[in-house]
Amino acid sequence: MAKGNEQPGSGTAVAGVAATGATAPTESSLFQTYARYPISLVKGKGSWLWDDQGNRYLDFMCGLAVTSLGHAPEKVGAKLKAQIDELWHVSNLFQIPGQEKAAALLTANTCADAVFFCNSGAEANEAAIKVARRYQQKVKGKDRYEVITFAQSFHGRTLATLTATGQDKVKEGFLPLPAGFVTVPLHDISALEAAIGPKTAAIMLEMVQAEGGVYPVEPEFVKHVRKLCDEHGLLMIVDEVQTGMGRTGKLFAHEHYGVEPDVFTVAKGIGSGFPVGAMLGKGFLRDAFTPGSHATTFGGTPLASSVVIATIETMLEDRLPERAAEMGDYLMTSLRNRLAGNSFVKEVRGMGLLVGIECAEPIGDIVLAGQKRGILFVSAGPNVIRLLPNLYVSKEEIDEAVSLVATLIEEHVAAKA
Repeated sequence: MAKGNEQPGSGTAVAGVAATGATAPTESSLFQTYARYPISLVKGKGSWLWDDQGNRYLDFMCGLAVTSLGHAPEKVGAKLKAQIDELWHVSNLFQIPGQEKAAALLTANTCADAVFFCNSGAEANEAAIKVARRYQQKVKGKDRYEVITFAQSFHGRTLATLTATGQDKVKEGFLPLPAGFVTVPLHDISALEAAIGPKTAAIMLEMVQAEGGVYPVEPEFVKHVRKLCDEHGLLMIVDEVQTGMGRTGKLFAHEHYGVEPDVFTVAKGIGSGFPVGAMLGKGFLRDAFTPGSHATTFGGTPLASSVVIATIETMLEDRLPERAAEMGDYLMTSLRNRLAGNSFVKEVRGMGLLVGIECAEPIGDIVLAGQKRGILFVSAGPNVIRLLPNLYVSKEEIDEAVSLVATLIEEHVAAKA
């Protein structure tokens, strides 16, 4: 049977592929869901990456806030290697001691009382949505299922989480979307209050809209969200997938705001590159997530748990949230000083080591130029340069990055003149 790019029923194989399969495909066997850069990265250590041509790059994107301990952190690697020789996987139908220890580390260092482990940020946010609905319906006995979210937010790519996301571009072609989500403008208290109704179960927000442009949420607005949740019996859900695990200068970003969410989620930085996520919640939610209510095959396996334990222990022992606060201040101050007076730069903003440089025009060309000069960073929307170095980043590495980014911006402006 021929394989290839044929339309259903066409019977036509891709050009150059014989029916025997003897000739290699002319195109990748992967679905092209990513507009990939023409760089093949093969090695990493600390703040640096190398490609298959031997070129070295200063990494200021960290796999989108994933490798927060730097590439190939030794303590995490040692724990993972030791676990590989013992046990890889067992079903969650059995006790998993490592998973219990990972959960205890999280609850001991946060306002949460219980943890559900999964594999990704989207799955963690799915679990948050599910626990909110089930708590309202099964525990409180109310017909509540709607979740209010905010414009320019990003919560994932599953059907539920992309519907929760406040960006239309991720929803194109996936209609009909699931019911039960209402999106309002961020910081619009009147719109938020008007959206609350008898079907509302929860309000879900990020402390920093990282994908939406690196916009920290105003403290008074966060406090008002907490107040509205208390008044109306709603759950406050905080998506900490990108902001959690020390990134913003606290272990979790909501700690900056003096509020405790009922539910919050984490992924990315919690596994140092190993795929793992978690949904954390207050103790009263145990009555909603009872046996059989939610499950995952791979969540919290012995391998994943060993990585989570090593990551959290390293982060706490080396006081990396505090370091992120210090280095984040140094990075933003250095950028503001270096870019002062540049009319192309509208604002430098962020929290900890999650930093955005808002520019007057799209910055895609600057991202590509940076790769050619040996620095990796990513955009947050069309006009914002997003910088996400690891939490061990040195002042010398920050100085090099600031010099490179500023030069790239200046060269871009000069070329447009």
